[in-house]
Amino acid sequence: MTSEPEQLLPSTRRALMHRIATAQSEGRAPSLVAAVQREGEILWSGSRSCVDGHAPDGDTQFRIGSLTKTFTAVLVLRLRDEGLLNLDDPLEKHLPGTGVGDVTVHQLLGHSAGLAAESPGPWWERTPGTLRPELTDVLGEQTRMHIPGHRHHYSNPGYTLLGSLVERARGTSWEQALRSEILEPLGMRRTGSQPEAPHAGGWAVHPWADVMLPEPAEDLGLMAPAGQLWSTTDDLLRFAAFLVEGDDRILCADSVEEMRVPAAPAGSGDWQSGYGLGLQVVRDGDRTLFGHTGSLPGFLAALWISVEDDVAAVALANTTAGLAIGEVAAGLVGIVAEAEPRIPEPWRPLPESEVDAGLLALTGPWYWGTRANVLRLAPGGGLELAPMHGAGRGARFVAGDDGTWTGLDGYYAGEVLRVVRNDDGSVNHLDLGSFVFTREPYDPAAAVPGGVDEGGWRGLGD
Repeated sequence: MTSEPEQLLPSTRRALMHRIATAQSEGRAPSLVAAVQREGEILWSGSRSCVDGHAPDGDTQFRIGSLTKTFTAVLVLRLRDEGLLNLDDPLEKHLPGTGVGDVTVHQLLGHSAGLAAESPGPWWERTPGTLRPELTDVLGEQTRMHIPGHRHHYSNPGYTLLGSLVERARGTSWEQALRSEILEPLGMRRTGSQPEAPHAGGWAVHPWADVMLPEPAEDLGLMAPAGQLWSTTDDLLRFAAFLVEGDDRILCADSVEEMRVPAAPAGSGDWQSGYGLGLQVVRDGDRTLFGHTGSLPGFLAALWISVEDDVAAVALANTTAGLAIGEVAAGLVGIVAEAEPRIPEPWRPLPESEVDAGLLALTGPWYWGTRANVLRLAPGGGLELAPMHGAGRGARFVAGDDGTWTGLDGYYAGEVLRVVRNDDGSVNHLDLGSFVFTREPYDPAAAVPGGVDEGGWRGLGD
């Protein structure tokens, strides 16, 4: 049984339109177009313009700036998935002679390679790429700002290197690889490196007067993988659906999920933003969003996705500054998620093929010392370990050929879970990275490190 495509309530649609109308008016943008998607379907789109009768729609191209980086990252991860490189490979192995070849592919993807934020010389976003014909022109003399791997430092030249890496590996241009490997399979016919009508013109708006100045739209040359693309709200929401579920023609679901894991997180429990592999990850209140923002002279762009709420929103404007485009797109996600919470799928039992009697016997409470945890069967034949109450350490696990289980995420990512049995085959305990989990708190029958006091549990003496 399938349900009819979801329709937004009139009050929600009005709130969305009010949000973008306010943003265009207060941000003094010549035009702004936005759209919201749920369950892979565009539920709402709207636009505002300073010229009556000429508002953009879902087919109007805008320049998307650094949102281009997400496409470049997908191309690199395709190379990894095909076995042509490893993310911990030094750049020199695949693109020799750059002078920064000791940085890794992973560091470049997550902006932790320590490279400069911008290219030297004249403002690269407003000058033709012919001024930077070689990678040495993009990198300049002072290539290192920080020790590689020690901190997040956003780098446009870093993504230029990744684009050149794709070209070297594929034997074709970055643009051709992009078109054949991502745009064509996803049906993104209105996305490309050059504008095609209908498209918006880029404008700068004077900060203290209501007047405008046209911005140049230069071909960025070697810097194109960092910010060249033009796209539409319709196309970007096709891309958003891919970033949620994956597409085996491009990247599998596990690889796109990997992109959303912060590569160099802040490390504290109250982090508000991070950067994965070509994707920004931010917290908006209690909601986690991933996607990317972008800007080039004359244009602003933002794409945010909430997996939990199954909502994606994109906003595009043709102004250089003055409008918080990331906040606009995040606000659109929030309006739909809060006004019309996601209706969960019906509960269904696991397929019979995924129910193993031996694994089923392992489910239920397990104790690390006195801390209660629960082990559950997961879809796909995996296991999930989580605290019984509140937050804490947990992970999903996938089975290995040797009878062990390896953590996929969380605190135990990469750690090995073993089922330790007695001579008669009964389970003694679970060993997870040397941590012993027992069926009862400090079970005296289990191999608890340090042993269990023979007197057992006791109360306060008289």
